[in-house]
Amino acid sequence: MTRRRIVIALSSVAGLLVLALIAATVLSIWSVRRPFPEYDGSATVPRLSGDAEIVRDQHGIPHIYADTPEDLFRAQAYAQAQDRFWQMDFRRHVTAGRLSELFGPDQVETDTFVRTLGWRRTAEQELPLIKPETRRYLEAYADGVNAWLDHHSGGDLGLAYTLLGLTGGDDSPEDWTAVDSLSWLKAMAWDLRGNLQDEISRALLAAELPIDRVEQLYPGQAEISEPIVDDRDVDPRPPEAITGADGSPVPVESVDSLQSAAAFLDSAPALLGAGDGIGSNSWVVGGTHTESGTPLLANDPHLAPTMPSTWYQVGLHCRDVGPECPFDVVGYSFAGLPGVVIGHNQDVAWGFTNLGPDVSDLYLEQVRGDTYRVGDSWEPMQTREETIEVAGGDDVTITVRSTRHGPVLSDHDERIADVGDAMAGAVGDDRPPAENEYAVALRWTALDPGRTADALFALNRAHDWASFRAAASWFEVPAQNLVYADVNGNIGYQAPGRIPVRDSGDGRYPVPGWTDEHEWAGFIPFDELPSVLNPQDGYIVTANQPVTSDRYPFLLTADFDAGQRAGRIDELLSSAIEAEEPITADVMTDIQMDTHSELADILVPYLSELDAPDGYYGDGLRLLDGWDHAMDADSAAAAYFNVVWRNLLELTFHDELPEDTWPRGDGRWFEVVRNLLERPDDPYWDDVRSESVDENRDLILIEAVRDARNELTALQGKDASQWEWGRLHALTLTEQTFGTSGIGPVEALFNRGPLEVGGGTSIVQATGWDTVEGYETVWAPSMRMIVNLGDLGASRWIDLTGVSGHPYHEHYGDQAELWRTGGTLPMRWGSDAVRDAAEHTFTLSPPDTESRPPD
Repeated sequence: MTRRRIVIALSSVAGLLVLALIAATVLSIWSVRRPFPEYDGSATVPRLSGDAEIVRDQHGIPHIYADTPEDLFRAQAYAQAQDRFWQMDFRRHVTAGRLSELFGPDQVETDTFVRTLGWRRTAEQELPLIKPETRRYLEAYADGVNAWLDHHSGGDLGLAYTLLGLTGGDDSPEDWTAVDSLSWLKAMAWDLRGNLQDEISRALLAAELPIDRVEQLYPGQAEISEPIVDDRDVDPRPPEAITGADGSPVPVESVDSLQSAAAFLDSAPALLGAGDGIGSNSWVVGGTHTESGTPLLANDPHLAPTMPSTWYQVGLHCRDVGPECPFDVVGYSFAGLPGVVIGHNQDVAWGFTNLGPDVSDLYLEQVRGDTYRVGDSWEPMQTREETIEVAGGDDVTITVRSTRHGPVLSDHDERIADVGDAMAGAVGDDRPPAENEYAVALRWTALDPGRTADALFALNRAHDWASFRAAASWFEVPAQNLVYADVNGNIGYQAPGRIPVRDSGDGRYPVPGWTDEHEWAGFIPFDELPSVLNPQDGYIVTANQPVTSDRYPFLLTADFDAGQRAGRIDELLSSAIEAEEPITADVMTDIQMDTHSELADILVPYLSELDAPDGYYGDGLRLLDGWDHAMDADSAAAAYFNVVWRNLLELTFHDELPEDTWPRGDGRWFEVVRNLLERPDDPYWDDVRSESVDENRDLILIEAVRDARNELTALQGKDASQWEWGRLHALTLTEQTFGTSGIGPVEALFNRGPLEVGGGTSIVQATGWDTVEGYETVWAPSMRMIVNLGDLGASRWIDLTGVSGHPYHEHYGDQAELWRTGGTLPMRWGSDAVRDAAEHTFTLSPPDTESRPPD
């Protein structure tokens, strides 16, 4: 072959490769853009009684107008399906224990856990219990989703369905149902379930350490925070009001065999977030302290940073607000659930933080075959079979067993299946071990059918304090701190929820289930739950701290947040009030973005006493001189301090504590270390793995600062002045399915970031991180909202990502940078303001009305 022919041949091959690359690129772009919805146009929706409008602004945020509640929720469903159907479909597969249908054998363990708990079974039992109007609303919402599904299939539904079709997963979703929406409430309840992980951790620690050293690791609340409800604002109920719950400790000897339970509990999916430090901030300031003379309400829930966001911004407006159509509300909803969860209507505003009451207990059960011991008798367990369909694999059938306390968790994990020998010795059982086995059962309020769905719609149409409290009375799980403000100038707080009263004990440790000594005597009556209207201080702060003082006669939980965020918010508000500086929405925003570290206040004085040698090892310590203890993204001192903190925890605790209980750096550990710093020779300072040296506080501090210098040099270079906390602490917005596939190009399609952020764990700007795993942000303010009750149209809000769930859509992440810098968007109110800002209008009509094909 001549050289000319070789060149021609190579050119032809290159041309074909270029054409193939262009074709692949065009196909990829088409696949990504194919499901993008048209925001202008029209469609028909079965059972719609009249036209409904979806009006969107420049960020795609929809405001919906209709003449009936049912039409309103049909249109809400259509809009959310346009933007987020994959998120909705994924959520319902999670809550039904059906992820294996989408993703194959790797998800069988997760499905097994969810099927064992029976989230969807409980939701099915709830449907006939809720009010008829609530069922109508849920069914109307299903109509709207299914109307959208009638016109879309395969890759038209979303990029995820194109990929599912390529990987063998189920890419043909079934119709939406009311139970699909109800089931999401169970996932919310699981992620915000309270102290169950602390209960497990204490059991793990009790197997390794004396009880006094275990309790040393649970020191309680920081002195800087106050309870949400001050004793001055309520009349404490007399002690005789208590039923059960004598507060006596449960013997730790009975819990040694639970050491493996924590691993199984981690099998459940964390849809909202997981781990130490998950919480939220919300506070309300009365008009006596604000510039406008009317209340301001702020809220920023701290959840896992997902792509798209946990929340969906929406306005729901009856055109003629009245008894027949009472909804006129703006706020944050969940894709897959009708109504607004957090927001305001024409009369009242409300915010949530996690109350975190102890609503779950682990019971050790003696079992023989399919029977379990109750006193001196043996009762049959309830059993059922569940079949898990697996994409690319054989079906898996499991048997779920339950005792009187709840589902048996230990049946489906080999790590806790064989606990007989250990239990026999732990509880002093004199029967031969071969005759008995032991199991772990879960008692949890969310597994009892309830009526939380009724509460959501009642909150949306509340018009004063009385109707707000009436709505809250239906809010059973997950129990939340509710803050309140209204246009008449009132502010308030209400704790709702089904919170058990125990016959004995405080729920802090697992208990034997065959006696009747540790049962639930009932639940705290709603009228006995903490509540306050117009407190003396003129403001209310909730940030997961204790709700009441010890004078409150009922036990809510022994595991409230330590209180650093609450203390800092209270400090900033009270300082402004004492200085007679009127509080504005801008002041509220500044507080939400505050990065001051209580931990730095605790630890820096001790670090400053260390010798800072000239040169390399002194560079980091010198950064702390004059530092204001702010965890700003561009701060070198913050970067160094946090690396010291991580190394300090590792050096102090990893030698003695089981790996599942290693400190993850939340506010509880601030208080543990605060106490240890005052005891320089405490045994925790000594490294039990070292036989040659008895370490003390100062030796550990010196080693921590040296290790931190070496680590940061490796991570960000030798020049300490160039270190930055934001680069170390970056936030990656990760899509929960294909965004975690491990396939780089696919993850790049779905994920966004990293964003360099300030803040940190147990800081008001709560960008939390896990000191075991690294410095990356693992939970964050999932949204921010400030409601102005004097001028609702001046309210502000921001989402972590954006309304769209379609990768590369213009609204997929268009709010993220604003969120990072503390920016907000107008929370528009009133038809004129909404329509003046409108950039798109989509009309939904009954089937007998002519309309062009939908988007």
